[in-house]
Amino acid sequence: MRPYTDPDHDHAPHPAGSVSANGSAASSDYPRHVTAAAGGSTPVRAGLRLPGLERRTLGPVQVFAQSVSATAPAAAMATTPAITAGTAGGGVVWSFVAATALALLIGACVGQFTRRMAAAGSLYSLAAKGLGPGAAFACGYALLIGYGLLVSASLTGCAQYVLELLARIGLSVPTAAGGALIVVTLATAVAACTIRGVRLAARVVLLVEGISITLMAVVFGLLASGGGVEWPAALNGGPTGVTPGAVAAGVLPAFAAFIGFESAASLGVEARRPFHTVPRAVRWTAALAGVMYVGAAAVQVAGFAGGGAVGQLAHGSGTLAGQTDPLTVLATADRLSWVPPLLDAGLAASFLACALATANALTRVLFSMGTEGVAPRALRRTHGAYRTPHMAVAFALPAVTVPPVALLAAGVPVRRCLELLVQTATVGYLVAYLLVCLAVPFFLRGIGELTRAAVAGPALAVPVLAAALIAFTTSTMAARLALPLAVLLTTGTCWYALLRLRRPGALAGIGVYDETSLADVLGGHPDTPRPGR
Repeated sequence: MRPYTDPDHDHAPHPAGSVSANGSAASSDYPRHVTAAAGGSTPVRAGLRLPGLERRTLGPVQVFAQSVSATAPAAAMATTPAITAGTAGGGVVWSFVAATALALLIGACVGQFTRRMAAAGSLYSLAAKGLGPGAAFACGYALLIGYGLLVSASLTGCAQYVLELLARIGLSVPTAAGGALIVVTLATAVAACTIRGVRLAARVVLLVEGISITLMAVVFGLLASGGGVEWPAALNGGPTGVTPGAVAAGVLPAFAAFIGFESAASLGVEARRPFHTVPRAVRWTAALAGVMYVGAAAVQVAGFAGGGAVGQLAHGSGTLAGQTDPLTVLATADRLSWVPPLLDAGLAASFLACALATANALTRVLFSMGTEGVAPRALRRTHGAYRTPHMAVAFALPAVTVPPVALLAAGVPVRRCLELLVQTATVGYLVAYLLVCLAVPFFLRGIGELTRAAVAGPALAVPVLAAALIAFTTSTMAARLALPLAVLLTTGTCWYALLRLRRPGALAGIGVYDETSLADVLGGHPDTPRPGR
């Protein structure tokens, strides 16, 4: 393999694909006279590019839990099929199959980077190595929108199901005031857990999301074995049938269930053997989530196609499309009266795990931007004891509470708040995914590893993502989100223009990533006062 030459360095190239004993990337600018001390010919850095973070502490399961929890699979299984049915009609299941294939393609593109470099900035840092600073900034800003609003949406979703659970047990809480109070309380808890340490956060999301997924598996198993389920209808689309156009129209809302699956890429510094665990976590998350979503969609389509008691309890036309709480309808029809309260608790827990996992990713992108000078330098500060980006947490978590609290104060229903936040977040993710996939061939050509097989993923993913964005801009959803998207676009443009004017060096230094340091070889955590670019 030809060596990967970092364009931001004037030093000799280093083999970025090589992995040291602790799994971190090799460096080029480590003093030659200590090469022997490293136990080999690959040089390492004297200091750290990303100082302050706790290094090489997360195992494969914890890294995997980060990506899984960021997708909130339990919540997505319960809510996304009905939303997708609104555009896909009877082709819901096939829309999820297509969305799974797209997620796997994007995961393969991300893997081209994460097998060779470890970073804390997720896709933002990766895109910089293929497309340069301008496109990397666009990717990073889109990722901030995606991560930030997904945290907002997750807090809102948790508040929604907590309110519903309280209503089921006879406690009436004002929606606006109660929802806002729950959002702020949850954001405070997420901030405290995120600051306390990446290992604690990883254990919490693993436990909470594991319980949620187990609960959903039990519920779906009971619904699948119930009477009145028309299984052939799950594949042939029931009375509306399946058409290619309907399936294609449903791919975008179905794909919204996958957003965040790449967030393990933000743990490159903190993961053990990141070149192995990070790309595998991204791929396995896409595959596992796809299996769960396809199964959940099939159960719901088949359940509503059965008619009978389901049709009497369902809203509107009695089909899956337009249902606000499809699982409750199916459980009630099957006389499983104990299921709805458990569903509320499980979905609230899933959204909470998603908020915590996504907050981890969001704060590490801000930490990377602060390290590079693209964002305020204060964001690069880390906690002395917990080794987490506590200043980024202190900035991000209050900020993400503003959108849901403002919407609730304006009288927008909680469920509608959740939909608006998820839809806007999805736009940010789509832009970031498009740019990182587009960066792959340029990155591989720069390191001399451009092959037909490696380009196949981007060649398929880029047109699909571009088509999805074009379809979004012509949809009614885009019209409803025109004002917030215009504000976000204007803000990002002004930020970039200000950097071009006042900090061109910071833009040129975008793309900081982790490398093996002397501390990795000899032990300790010697943070350099000024990290390398």
